[in-house]
Amino acid sequence: MTQVVSIKFKDGGRSYYFDPADIRFTEGERAIVETTNGISCVTVTKANHAVPDSEVVKPLKRVLRKANEKDIKTLAENEKKEESAYKVCEEKIAAHDLKMKLVRVEYAFDSSKITFFFTADGRVDFRELVKDL
Repeated sequence: MTQVVSIKFKDGGRSYYFDPADIRFTEGERAIVETTNGISCVTVTKANHAVPDSEVVKPLKRVLRKANEKDIKTLAENEKKEESAYKVCEEKIAAHDLKMKLVRVEYAFDSSKITFFFTADGRVDFRELVKDL
């Protein structure tokens, strides 16, 4: 058996197992984890618990620490930036007359990267949009 904590990156997303690193968590707490995409502030969906080794994808990533007030403030600031970036991107899409729909915008926790998610019925040449953004 392996000790894990279950976390979600986004509401409605799936849960992932992380190594709690000897930190006791409760459901609903926020934690800071490192992934291949960088540092993220996540929500604990299930407190420390044991799961069969066969359910764990090795190597199990570790939780860095519990989120603190500064982390929660950073998360709120990022959400405001995402709202602003969403509006700007929608304006740029309209200005370029692109046949695409912006779905959401995500800032990396450390603001080092911004990702725009969109849908389209066909191929869209958005190279000029990327330059504007």
